[in-house]
Amino acid sequence: MTSSPLPRILRRRGEPEHPTFLELFFDLVYVFMLSRLAAGLAEDLTLRGAGQTAVLLMAAWWVWVLTAWLTDLFNPRLPVIQATVLTVMFGTLVMAIAVPEAFDGYGWLFVTAYFGIHVVRDAVLIPGTRVNRPIQARSIRVFFWFVVSAAPWAAGVFVDGTARLALWALAVTVDLGSARVGWPTPRWGRTELASQIFTGPHLSERHREIFVIALGELVLSVGTGLAGSGFEAARVAASAVAFGSVVLLFWLYFHRVEQLLASAGFMTVERVRPGTSTSYSHLVLVAGVLLVSTGSTLVIETPLGATPPAVAIAILGGPALYLLGGCLLDGVLTGRVLWSRVLGIVLLGALAPAMVLLPPLAVLAVANAVLLLVLVGETVTFRSRLVRAPAPSR
Repeated sequence: MTSSPLPRILRRRGEPEHPTFLELFFDLVYVFMLSRLAAGLAEDLTLRGAGQTAVLLMAAWWVWVLTAWLTDLFNPRLPVIQATVLTVMFGTLVMAIAVPEAFDGYGWLFVTAYFGIHVVRDAVLIPGTRVNRPIQARSIRVFFWFVVSAAPWAAGVFVDGTARLALWALAVTVDLGSARVGWPTPRWGRTELASQIFTGPHLSERHREIFVIALGELVLSVGTGLAGSGFEAARVAASAVAFGSVVLLFWLYFHRVEQLLASAGFMTVERVRPGTSTSYSHLVLVAGVLLVSTGSTLVIETPLGATPPAVAIAILGGPALYLLGGCLLDGVLTGRVLWSRVLGIVLLGALAPAMVLLPPLAVLAVANAVLLLVLVGETVTFRSRLVRAPAPSR
């Protein structure tokens, strides 16, 4: 705690904790961003293509995370914060436009938009908290590490191919990794990882909203594929199975959230370490949904015939990555391993070698069957625990 005056720019304790309409509006740009990333991966389903998509996704995710933290720590109803969010939204739109050519001729545009977002945000937050040095120090630390990562981001613009991928991978690792250690900064110290800086219910809602946005991109991919299918029987069937993936991912996420909220010992995330961990576990969840979208697009385009190994990996890898994200999130919130999802990952891996013998539509159906098995197992286990739980005393 500090006796320094609380700047007007900060959110006060006790203010409404639900996200504002502006925050929901901001998330819409990520439908476009994620669709560009999924489409780019579908066009270049190689190890390099996957690496490039991962780097671009992490950069886009870092922008989203910092914006979610901005509206969590600062008053989202102030005009200056609203203007900042809208500016970041426009910058994210420019980043999304550059995504397909980010590793070709539009690398400069992607990095310029990314730089612009950070500069605008910190130009508002650092002066706005000058009357409270401990709070201002948080923004200064984040800006310092942005300056550190700016070198490899900028250097990557002037090289091509593997060199750009390596430099940008280093830059985005610095961006996300610095938060995990509290942004240690000369003279300004570091943010204590056990300090309480988040509004738990608000941040939790923001994570659920971005997950729904990711599902929205998956629905868009399925709908686009169906619209272009000419209503051929096999492609319609593939679209139906892909829509089943949307439903299963939805229920696996929100059914587990309901289980956690029903737990008497559940605590909302309000401290630095679990707050960053929750954001990063949602990154893995969203990456899984994005890979499911890529796999669904490829299956709807070619539902029958031989399944190339890369396509089989995408179809099975999406659900596996999604289940991994669920395990990581559960570990953050409960400190326990969600064994049902671990077993789901193992089962997907065990089935993978045989999948090249099946057509893509059948591989997608198998992936859905594994997700359904996990969902049914978790539902049965949760209900059995409710039955065994003692009735509340009167």
